[in-house]
Amino acid sequence: MPPKTAAHVFAAVEEPAETPFYIAATHQPATRLPRALKYGDTFIVLDSRGDISATSGGSAGLFHLDTRYLSRLELLVNATHPLLLGSNLRDDNSAFSVDLSNPDLKADQRIVLERDTVHILRTMFLWRSTAYQRLGVRNYGDRAVDLQISILFENDFADLFEVRGAHREHRGTAAANLRGTDQALLIYRGLDSKVRRTALTFDPPPSRLTTSAAVYELNLGPGETRPLFLAVSCDAADTRPRPFLPAFIAARRELREATRQQTSVETSNERFNEILCRSAADLAMLMTDTPQGRYPYAGIPWFSTTFGRDGLITALQMLWWSPDVARGVLRRLAVYQAKTADPLADSEPGKILHEMRGGEMAALREVPFGLYYGSVDSTPLFVLLAGLYAERTGDLQTVAELWPAIEAALGWIDGPGDPDGDGFVEYARANEQGLVNQGWKDSHDAVFHADGRLADGPIALAEVQGYVYAAKRMAAQCARRLGNYSTARQLDAEANRLATHFESAFWCPEIETYALALDGAKNPCRVRTSNAGQVLFTGIAASERAAHVAKGLLQTDFFSGWGIRTVARGEARYNPMSYHNGSIWPHDNALIALGLSRYEHKHAVQALFEGLFDAGTYMDHRRLPELFCGFQRHHGQGPTLYPVACSPQAWASATPFTLLEASLGLQFDPFKGEIRLCNPRLPAFLDEVILRDLRLGSASVDLRVRRHKDTVSLDTPRISGDIRVSIVFSSS
Repeated sequence: MPPKTAAHVFAAVEEPAETPFYIAATHQPATRLPRALKYGDTFIVLDSRGDISATSGGSAGLFHLDTRYLSRLELLVNATHPLLLGSNLRDDNSAFSVDLSNPDLKADQRIVLERDTVHILRTMFLWRSTAYQRLGVRNYGDRAVDLQISILFENDFADLFEVRGAHREHRGTAAANLRGTDQALLIYRGLDSKVRRTALTFDPPPSRLTTSAAVYELNLGPGETRPLFLAVSCDAADTRPRPFLPAFIAARRELREATRQQTSVETSNERFNEILCRSAADLAMLMTDTPQGRYPYAGIPWFSTTFGRDGLITALQMLWWSPDVARGVLRRLAVYQAKTADPLADSEPGKILHEMRGGEMAALREVPFGLYYGSVDSTPLFVLLAGLYAERTGDLQTVAELWPAIEAALGWIDGPGDPDGDGFVEYARANEQGLVNQGWKDSHDAVFHADGRLADGPIALAEVQGYVYAAKRMAAQCARRLGNYSTARQLDAEANRLATHFESAFWCPEIETYALALDGAKNPCRVRTSNAGQVLFTGIAASERAAHVAKGLLQTDFFSGWGIRTVARGEARYNPMSYHNGSIWPHDNALIALGLSRYEHKHAVQALFEGLFDAGTYMDHRRLPELFCGFQRHHGQGPTLYPVACSPQAWASATPFTLLEASLGLQFDPFKGEIRLCNPRLPAFLDEVILRDLRLGSASVDLRVRRHKDTVSLDTPRISGDIRVSIVFSSS
């Protein structure tokens, strides 16, 4: 097979610059691709040298709780950037390593040290609010060398929204000082009266230390290696950071323990195994321990915090192989469920959180996102995930604990979420600072009519009505299992009425799909969008209409060869470089695949699976990004990247596992101790899939699925406990 070409990069933008939460694309990241590490509420974005570049713009930096704690970290050899040999992110994301060497070094117009004589191995990782770095400097020459190693550093303590492009008229005050010969302190007192500190601790103490540079004067004999250590701590107390090696061992131990009980997947395709490995590692890195349990932060760099919609969908995607994540997500969002009305935060009683931020601008309410509730779909998704969690695990104790929050969410759906009482959940922002659009496609221009006119609100999105339908179905199941039969009957009746009402209001026969939305005048937005594919995921669609939707989604106006576009080619606002109007989002395709599987369109699932697999093989580190451009696939070329996409991003990382779930038709019944594979099929690139330690209650099983043209065989090499596994075939 000929080598693949690198994925293209195209300079695209997310929203017009006049919108308040625009993320600018003013620089070109392709020449020094960013690398990211995360631990808890801390993340770092580096270039391929391991530097945090001092150039303006971009997302580089060490960030903690939505504030940048280091804006520059550059390594120089004799006042010159070292040569980059290569850089590698460990498969488990535990560390980033860079191989560097000296350039040709001159004195008096002659070379005094030939390039590639001195090797520098730069290793970096994060642990407990601290960025650790080790420089292993080795002389491979046959004579002693004198070197000056400089580490330049500075910080602006910028709020994350400043880094994204927001302008502030006033800021707090900064200071810097030295503590002894080995530590520099950078200090910022914000307008929120909070003091933020960055402590840089050098070991051994440098030859010279200032508040912006550490300089080591080294003399290395032939073959000699000198280790240099740096720990950069965010808001550290007076205690010194742990040494590099013990901290690294502790971080690796924590990572192994956190992922110990997850189901593992191995297939016959090595490239797909690499995609799965990277996805699992990214999800583990994005996972954050909170007081309520593990929570997947949405993505790096812009969304490394608790997001309601992202956490709920990611947990839903992970439910079949790591159901404990859903428990943590549900418990955390229940704690932060809105209790009062607050227009600035788009808050109403019963509503589920959209986003929370811990930076200075949020504390001062310069942005509304301290605790912000401006998403129309988080609330029904919360109820839906609770029901799906119960059906996956049988954990009725947790569901009973969550039931008051579920009832409050249902109260919002039928009350403030439907202000005109027409039976559809809709949104309109409560203040000018909030998000204009509050579905997952939240760009300002994401909801429009066939002629391109932007829809006026309040807006009822198609997929949101599906989420409500599925939420009420699952809540009814939970109510029955908890013995509340009258509530179950009521919820089922409401779901049935919604399905009937939805079909009459949203179906557009002239385009053979569901309208994107209803505007404030109840006029359908007759636009072909991927939202209709998510309608299938929820099960609200009538079977015959689902077939029309499925057929349309696989036609070339929608399907680029890599995936399904958010908006079909030919629609008024179609733009393959846009954020939401023609791009390809892996998680959107994953939910569509679950919908296609639900309605037994397995050939379509296979096509989708194969397209996204092929796209993943072109991506850096085999990592599916938040989104990529929707240009048509051409032979011998990779997909076109979207330059400000988050990577890694949680629901994109979970996508390969969701595609596998959709292909296998996995169903769980913990109350009967059964796992079923409903009409399973494998794509052509997979001959075999092995699921190890797939758990159901206290039992577990290993499954091996083999492809035989259009059918599969199943065997169970290991079974522990009372569990039954079967394949169910029915006509498509």
